[in-house]
Amino acid sequence: MIRTFFLGALAFVWLVGAASALQLEPYKDELFAYPGILNTGDGGDYVVVDYNEMRDINGRDQVPERRVRQNYVSLQPKRTQKDLVVTTDKGTVKVVAAGKLDGASVITVYLHGQGGSRQQGMNDFTFGGNFNRLKNLMVRNDGLYVTPDFSDFGDKGEAEIAGLISYLKSQSPQAKIFVACGSMGGSLCWRLAEDAKAAANISGLIILGSLWDDGFIGSPAFTRRIPVFFGHGSRDPAFGVDKQEAFYRKIRQTSRSYPARFHRFENGNHGTPIRMTDWRNTLNWMLSIAP
Repeated sequence: MIRTFFLGALAFVWLVGAASALQLEPYKDELFAYPGILNTGDGGDYVVVDYNEMRDINGRDQVPERRVRQNYVSLQPKRTQKDLVVTTDKGTVKVVAAGKLDGASVITVYLHGQGGSRQQGMNDFTFGGNFNRLKNLMVRNDGLYVTPDFSDFGDKGEAEIAGLISYLKSQSPQAKIFVACGSMGGSLCWRLAEDAKAAANISGLIILGSLWDDGFIGSPAFTRRIPVFFGHGSRDPAFGVDKQEAFYRKIRQTSRSYPARFHRFENGNHGTPIRMTDWRNTLNWMLSIAP
């Protein structure tokens, strides 16, 4: 009788925990849904997405690659958007932030690539409005979206971003922190994964049109089993899709149950994953399994 009650109590606690996991509410899902799926594999973790520039750039943008059509965008998050300087134990970091600066439910940090700045990920109208959607998903769900500047893609930049993440965690200790890295920004994602202190504060990595790093396997982040999402264009001239897919396969072969997903945008270019990745789908998957 006692054993039955104990098992029942455990089941109840598990169900309550599962039911209470944060999931982002829908926001313009019909506009940002993938236009078509060509193939799937790995139990749904590997997806080949139909991508067509005439439809997905020219048909979506008022001015191709510069300004998306108005119905894709809401400027409501600008009410909470601020340009700030965050002081960390590694120095000061300039950021743009939208949402709750403390007590946030979830935090997403976007790290730009070569030649970018903190303004790239806050631009409401470029990349088909996809950054604006991410901003809205964070703000409308009591979260925080942050785009920082950093000195480089090496030791100093890593230290600055690690310090920023530590600060964000101190202000919102219950929040899951997801780090999205575009292009060369991915080098910082992999460095953070190998930094034990930073990895303890990160709950997921989103790698967009970026590079790979074998050092991730066996890293503190890998040991914690933080989920990793790869978005990559099949025609990416900067980082070949075959090598990134091979890295994804290597992760899965090392640990068959490792939480990794790969979305290949067929005929997509270097910036396609930033334009096309379904932020709500990706973040909700991560929220459901993140440590």
